[in-house]
Amino acid sequence: MSTLYPLKLKPIFKQKIWGGNKMASLLKQHYAPLNNCGELWLISGLEEQASVVTNGFLQGNTLPELLETYMTDLVGEKVYEKFGNEFPLLFKLINAEDFLSVQVHPNDALAMERHDSLGKTELWYVLDADSEAILISGFEPKTDSDAYLKHLKKNTLAEILHYDSVKAGDAFYVPAGLVHAVGPGILLAEIQQSSDITYRIYDWNRLDVAGLPRQLHTDLALDAINFGEPSHKSHPHPAGKGLPALVHDSEYFTVNLFELNKKLTLDYCEIDSFVAFVCTEGSFELNTDTTSDIVNAGEAILLPADTTEIELVPKPACKILETYIK
Repeated sequence: MSTLYPLKLKPIFKQKIWGGNKMASLLKQHYAPLNNCGELWLISGLEEQASVVTNGFLQGNTLPELLETYMTDLVGEKVYEKFGNEFPLLFKLINAEDFLSVQVHPNDALAMERHDSLGKTELWYVLDADSEAILISGFEPKTDSDAYLKHLKKNTLAEILHYDSVKAGDAFYVPAGLVHAVGPGILLAEIQQSSDITYRIYDWNRLDVAGLPRQLHTDLALDAINFGEPSHKSHPHPAGKGLPALVHDSEYFTVNLFELNKKLTLDYCEIDSFVAFVCTEGSFELNTDTTSDIVNAGEAILLPADTTEIELVPKPACKILETYIK
C-alpha cells in the first residue's frame, strides 16, 4: 500500500437563505452558479457529502474511502479505536448576511439515542466581522425552561438571548446544548464534531424561497438545551517565534492558532491523530520529504496521522488554525 501524504480536498459550497458573499470578496473563492455561499465545507467525512481528494495519486478518492483503506495510518490508533471508519470532525467556513436560525445541537448521548450519530459540539474562530457585528451565545442569566417556553409561545425569544459583540480573532466555544446563532456580517471558521444534526427553535419569522416558514424543532430541542450553559468567548494571541496560541482544548478537539512570518518546522511524532490546517489569512507552503503544497486563505489541508516532520513556509505571512484530537 502506497504511503499517505498531506491531502488537499475539493471545497463543497452551499447556498443558504442567510448566506453572504465574503467567501468571494475576501477569500477569492468561486462558487458560481450559486448566488451566495453561506457554508464552505473544507473537510467532511459525512457519507452523503464527503470531501474528495484533489492532489496526488489519491485524487478522486473520498475521505471515507481513504479511512476504510488506511485506517490508523490516516487518523491515528486512538482516534480509530474510538470512531472506527467515521471521520470524527467536520471543518467549515460560514458567512452570514442575516442571522442564522436560533438553534441548538444534541450531545453525544441524545444524538446517539435519537439519530445513531455523534453529537455536535463546535468551535468558531472569526476571520472577519462588520462593525458592530453580534452573534448569539446562550441565554441571559437566570433563564430557565419555564421562561424559555413562555417567550417561545409569545414569539419573543429574542428578548432573553445573550448577544456577544464580535471582531476578527475572537473565538467562541459552542458546546452541545448551548443555544446559538451567527449574526450578520460575520465570516468564521467552524470546527465541529462530524454531525449535521440541528434543532431549529426560532427563525426570525423568516420565509423560505417557497414563501413558507422553515421547519422548527422545538419539541426535540427542549431536552437538548442546557439552560445553565454560559457564553464562551476568547481572543487568542500567538506568543510569537512560531509558538501557537491555544484556542481550545477538550475531549472533542484541540485547536491552536499559528501566526507566521518565517519558516517553521513541526514534528508530529508524539501526536497520535490526524492534523488539519485551515488557513485563515495569507498563504503558506507545506513541505514534507516528498511533497509540497500551497494552501491559501479559505483552504485546508489534512495531514495523515503517520506524518512525522513538516515545514511551514509563509508567503510571506499567514495565520493557521491547527486541529487534532488528543
